[in-house]
Amino acid sequence: MSDDRRPALPDRALRRRPRVVYMAGPGDIVRSYRRWREGLDDPSQVADTYSGQFYQVCRDLGLEGLVISSHPRAERVDDPPFRLEHRPLRPLRASGVLHHLREIAYDVRLIAICVRFRADVVLLQGGYHYWFLFASLRLAGIKLIPILMVVIKLKFGKIKGYQNLLARVNGWFFRRSTWRILSASDDISRQVVEMTRGRSAPIEFFLPRFRADRLPARDTPPSPPFRVLFAGRVEKNKGVFDLLEVARLLVSRGRTDIVFDLCGAGGASNELALRVEASGMSDRFRLHGHCDHGEMGRMYGQAHVVVVPTTSEFVEGFNQVVIESVLSARPVVTSSVCPSLEYVLEAAVEVPPDDVEAYAAAIVRLADDPELYRRKQQACLSLRDRFLETDRDFGSVLGRVLAEALASGARPEFTSGGPAEPARSPSRPWPIDHELYQP
Repeated sequence: MSDDRRPALPDRALRRRPRVVYMAGPGDIVRSYRRWREGLDDPSQVADTYSGQFYQVCRDLGLEGLVISSHPRAERVDDPPFRLEHRPLRPLRASGVLHHLREIAYDVRLIAICVRFRADVVLLQGGYHYWFLFASLRLAGIKLIPILMVVIKLKFGKIKGYQNLLARVNGWFFRRSTWRILSASDDISRQVVEMTRGRSAPIEFFLPRFRADRLPARDTPPSPPFRVLFAGRVEKNKGVFDLLEVARLLVSRGRTDIVFDLCGAGGASNELALRVEASGMSDRFRLHGHCDHGEMGRMYGQAHVVVVPTTSEFVEGFNQVVIESVLSARPVVTSSVCPSLEYVLEAAVEVPPDDVEAYAAAIVRLADDPELYRRKQQACLSLRDRFLETDRDFGSVLGRVLAEALASGARPEFTSGGPAEPARSPSRPWPIDHELYQP
């Protein structure tokens, strides 16, 4: 963010620095902080880290920050004006009631930490089941700003009875206890509006912060082979085993001119490696493990298409890989499980969720139809600048919202009536309304 647009708190005599708690999910916030403090990028990420953008906002606004993560490595750093804590959510070999009680106890401890810290604002980022518990922080005069990175409930499949009850109670929280809501996608915003019957706090849309120098739009590599890239966590619900079935299906049909590169690591890495070896696909289904952002830039450049086969069992967020593909001028194949699809439809081939046959057919179409491929790649280039805007990234939106929250003594008033309607920004180039849901 340029200095002339950097948010600022109003001039006033403050007894102390304003205090903000950022509950940042499971990421390694300590590593991110050390890299940010040294003025270095986090090499493990292609986009700028959300926690790094938070640290910069605190510095710009002169805030004192407490950042809490559930990262499995317990660690604490005190470096005023920041305090950082990794507070692992320990594994518990239990399900049902005990599992839920453990989550509730963890959330209650977080609430107590916020009160002791005397926070002015609490940012809640994560996939909480019991959002309504944090409504108690309002009794301490704390403003609550949820940062919703993933959809609140599965888009596909049957919702259980207790989940519907929980959605109603959490809807009350989003309607009555939040000052603003930051949303990573339209799918998330629509779910909040539905849960609150159109009476949520104002919802602000934000993007990840992408860097053009990390993902240059390279020329298409020659083929054959036609190279398909997967990037992300290696987990069953991210579709890695479905993708192996796609590769096997193509080989069985004689398409030995198509190869797959997988970049990433996760809990299913070992099982996937064993299945690849057992199927004799090691030469056409190559596992590269975790790649830093430099290596990922090269892998995008070597690919022809990117496939994001997230399954309907996963509560998906924006999914940055879809956008990274477009920034690299590579068409993407994915399903509507990924909320980011609707922002890049012109550059994508959409398939039904969990449909191995459809994924295989889409890859073959892009490999065999030069005109289709050209149209999709041209769409990537036409969309590229849209995702490099500097006023819509997480840090820019968060800075503005925090400045407003700390300067304002009251929560925005609600209006009565029907469902909220999204308000369009006249200067916004997006083809769909999603910038701000304002009841």
